Amino acid sequence: MGHMLIFGLGYAAGYLAERLTTRGWDVTGTTRDGRGGSIAFGDSAAVHAALRSATHILSSVPPVAGADPVLAAYGDAIALAPAAWVGYLSSTGVYGDACGAWIDETAPVKGRRADRNAADAAWQALRGDMRVFRLPGIYGPGRSILDRINEGRAHRIALPDQVFSRVHVDDIAGGILASFRGPAGVYNLADDEPCHQNRLVEWGCAMLGAPLPPLQTLDEAGLSPAARAFYAENRRVANGRAKRLLGWKPRYPNFREGLAACL
Repeated sequence: MGHMLIFGLGYAAGYLAERLTTRGWDVTGTTRDGRGGSIAFGDSAAVHAALRSATHILSSVPPVAGADPVLAAYGDAIALAPAAWVGYLSSTGVYGDACGAWIDETAPVKGRRADRNAADAAWQALRGDMRVFRLPGIYGPGRSILDRINEGRAHRIALPDQVFSRVHVDDIAGGILASFRGPAGVYNLADDEPCHQNRLVEWGCAMLGAPLPPLQTLDEAGLSPAARAFYAENRRVANGRAKRLLGWKPRYPNFREGLAACL
């Protein structure tokens, strides 16, 4: 079995780690403080030792303060590492606003966050065998609209033409596993049915028997800057390349099946 080194053992990467360990893989993860048996990100000796032994390397760490911390600290070592596979979890936010149109991996990178765009490009350029996975809104057990409804944090926003893509966390792991047998490149991992966020809220409330939150404008909802920025972009993310080249098929092709699994 292989040895996967994961920079940033968070929510999505944790699902991948679990699936690998059940297959007999050796998984090493980094966290800020080395909790739970992981390696502290700043422990250079331990990280470099793991880089030398890893057959697969994945970074799920987003840019911080304008720069990618993994590339800044270990980019040169990753570029020269003997691993047979290297991947990076990026964001479909690099595409920016598409006014609701379908976009694939050939779309220009023009997202609002220059640091996210730069990290995406830098990881692609790091090695010839890079896999970059661009992810839309991630949901799954403990992090879905069902949890926000239960906590009273769900909103219905009066933007009728707004469309978003999303992906279940288990399908991210599935896409990464499929890429072990596929070619390098950039892949969108998204479900098959982009839709308005209000549809999720309404479906989730019906599932839980909860009342619908009121329909509000962005100003009335009092959203945080990060949540408000979520509504500043409008796009449908195509996943055909991952299906064609990796043989990947989402286990949860739409939010209804994904939320049922969460419940």
